[in-house]
Amino acid sequence: MINIPGGTCSDLCDPQLKITRRNLLRVGGASILGLSLGSLFKLQALAGEPGTLAGGPGWGSAKNVVMIYLQGGPSHLDLWDPKENAPDNFRSVFKPIPTKIPGVNFTEVLPQLAKVNDKFTMIRSMGYTPNGLFNHTAAIYQIMTGYTTDKVSPSGQLEPPDPKDFPNFGSNIVRLRPMAEPMLPFVMMPRPLQESNVVGKGGSAGFLGKAFEPYRLFPDGDDMDMNKMEHIRVDDLKLPPEVFALRLQRRAHLRDAVEAATPDIEKAVENYNLDDYYQRALNLIISGRARKAFDLTQEPGSMRDRYGRNTFGQSCLLARRLIEAGTRVVEVIWPKIANSDNHSWDCHSDLTSRMKDRSAPMLDQGLSAFIADMDARGLLKETLVVAIGEFGRSPQKGVSTSGNTNSADGRDHWPYCYTSIMAGAGVKRGYVHGKSDKTGSSPTEDPVHPTELLASIYHAFGIDPETIVYNHLKQPRELVKAKAVTKLFA
Repeated sequence: MINIPGGTCSDLCDPQLKITRRNLLRVGGASILGLSLGSLFKLQALAGEPGTLAGGPGWGSAKNVVMIYLQGGPSHLDLWDPKENAPDNFRSVFKPIPTKIPGVNFTEVLPQLAKVNDKFTMIRSMGYTPNGLFNHTAAIYQIMTGYTTDKVSPSGQLEPPDPKDFPNFGSNIVRLRPMAEPMLPFVMMPRPLQESNVVGKGGSAGFLGKAFEPYRLFPDGDDMDMNKMEHIRVDDLKLPPEVFALRLQRRAHLRDAVEAATPDIEKAVENYNLDDYYQRALNLIISGRARKAFDLTQEPGSMRDRYGRNTFGQSCLLARRLIEAGTRVVEVIWPKIANSDNHSWDCHSDLTSRMKDRSAPMLDQGLSAFIADMDARGLLKETLVVAIGEFGRSPQKGVSTSGNTNSADGRDHWPYCYTSIMAGAGVKRGYVHGKSDKTGSSPTEDPVHPTELLASIYHAFGIDPETIVYNHLKQPRELVKAKAVTKLFA
């Protein structure tokens, strides 16, 4: 018989309720949080250890990573790799401007980033030869997981997310580098990865299982709502008003009593160190750490203004707050469907006004503020920052490279050559890696494949990119089939 110490509900706020065995066993599960955090921590601890055979510059330099994912595919020629001597139908309409690095120009739509590019590395030689990867979803899946899928149409369309998918790199990292602090390990915001009606492909834990899924912070509001970050709700990360931390701890003691008096339960969980996992779940909620990090109102108005009062800017600010609170992986997804209009980077038409008036100003203000702020606070020392899209845009305007129609003021998808940036965690400052040709069509020096960039991220965490994981069929697979680009690191 199970003996519960104390009077019948006499020490609770709601003595009219009766305690049942089922209620007790649900403590630490969805009944408290809407999230089974106890199970989450337990499953994370069952993961294997990463390989330790790698090394070299940058090895193990990162404790956290923020990926600024520019879904849609921004034009490298109209942002950070202008070709002022290219023919008219190749050359950007935006004038080149000098940056902090002598001889390196951006275009006039990035004046703030031009002032801080001495703090990061530019990779101007990103590229790959596609195999059905001309459109967004398949290219997104590649950069997020390091793999292509078996079911890719010639246009690059994929089927919806599947539990058998390869895991997002963030899920791999939090599995192999589990958290010690009571904080959410992996946060994705402010919207899912998306092309047309394919939502979330490449943004899940896939065959690793639910334990390694990101916490998805997708506030209410559509992509045109620039104030959607004001709608953040974290009800599952705070106690209901009637449930205080003391009461929650009392429930934990009740569960302890159940476990101590039930040999069958003890036998079932004897290999799982249940008390430790449950305590971590309690710590996350009782500490309020995540709830406080999500509260943007704690920031001075001037700081919020600095990042930009829009979805992207406030997402970057929240990313900084999450890193300060201890989150391991943050992914900020550009706040527009990949193949879309307005501030989407997918500029098949009306590129000039869309980039000048909508997308570029948000990127310039938000990303420059984020990098400068992270650097000033010393957070870049151990935080890796990566900004990248799934591809660039065609050097020649008005041509079709993916089956899409393009106007004279539009550029199509171009995976052969584009630009990404990296900062922090030992990455070189004020460095340009690689070089594109005179029209930005292909790399001429030090080409970098997207999978090599992923390998470099793992490398920075002290994780061998060739570490083996097992898929849903228990087949061994490398994290990514590529080598780290150690030249990126000091």
